[in-house]
Amino acid sequence: MPHGSAAEIAESARALGLGPEVIAALHTQVPDVADRTIAAVTAEVPQYGDTLSREMATGIASGVQMALAAFLRLAAGTGDRDPAAALDAAVRGAYELGRVEARSDRSVDALLAAYRVGARVAWHEQADTAVRHGLPAADVATFAALVFAYIDELSAASVAGHAAELAATGRVRARHLAELGLALLAGEPADRLAARAERARWVPPTTLTAVLLPAARVHDATALFDARVLVLSDDLADGPLPAETGALLVPDAAPRRADLLRALRGRAAIVGPTRPWTDASSSFDRAVRTAALAPLESGVLVDTEQRLTALVVGADPEALADLRVQILAPLADLRPATAERLAATLRAWYLHQGRRGAVAEYLVVHPQTVRYRMTQLRERYGDRLDTPTFVRDVVVALASDDDLDGGRTDGPS
Repeated sequence: MPHGSAAEIAESARALGLGPEVIAALHTQVPDVADRTIAAVTAEVPQYGDTLSREMATGIASGVQMALAAFLRLAAGTGDRDPAAALDAAVRGAYELGRVEARSDRSVDALLAAYRVGARVAWHEQADTAVRHGLPAADVATFAALVFAYIDELSAASVAGHAAELAATGRVRARHLAELGLALLAGEPADRLAARAERARWVPPTTLTAVLLPAARVHDATALFDARVLVLSDDLADGPLPAETGALLVPDAAPRRADLLRALRGRAAIVGPTRPWTDASSSFDRAVRTAALAPLESGVLVDTEQRLTALVVGADPEALADLRVQILAPLADLRPATAERLAATLRAWYLHQGRRGAVAEYLVVHPQTVRYRMTQLRERYGDRLDTPTFVRDVVVALASDDDLDGGRTDGPS
């Protein structure tokens, strides 16, 4: 409430010059006015009709009495030296009322409606009393203007309190949601996650799916999903996100994974597996591991469900390198180009189940070339070429990016 406006109301109230008899009569009716105000508000404002408890009604009635009494003290000229000082307590009370109403999830429109009803009831009662005690018509009009100006100041203070509480609540809730997101990625126990969800006023879904995106694109993508989507930015202190990367935890995408991929089509994103909501860390961890194999690129969408082989094969890069050396040991004395061609032929031979024509087509060579190379390989490997364990080891050791690039997609059409 602007101090200048309060001062003007205070000075005008003092200048009105209501007689002691009128002031006394108005003071006497203050409790009844407060009770009638509460009755009218509960009857005429639906948001208060079913939810206004006895304790709340008593508190609001006390506030109404305090506000009316403060105004009458001004009109009687018994306020403090500062003409606005007598209004301060009432304004503070109105501000706190706005905060209480925001915490009670009532809208500012309901609050303003209550003020309109209250102003009407209060003025009707006070005007009757003033007229009965002979207040001239001109003074009644001035009195009315002051009463409504006073109510406007109180309602403005309540609106400010309501807005301040919503802003503070929003900041607190945003912090709680961020803490919940980090706790989910850290894999906290289910009971602690449930407590965090309740604190954040977040209704847990059945499942969550982690989606990694470039940090600059995370907030743009939130509009694509359920309002419960959790947003994790790379500016979170000590967070697990890779540099310049953000994440979304998308609720209940499992029955419609194709829809999730379609929504992300054309975006650089890595979509983890769908997991029970308390196990979201599993989805996130897999998406992060996939990012090491398929870094986020502009417009490239990667489904981790199509990258499972690559993830398994790449789980221990050092072991994979040792296996490759072991498998290719019989070719170590050849020129590098020759050894590379034979290794490619050996891998293709197993991938295409020994069908010479398919191997030739895959390698873009003549079938006779395939026959010649396989003869060279048999001379070096002997009967090992026909053992199941050797076949398994070759396919794993010689897996190439072409074999493993099944997760890059533009999404379903």
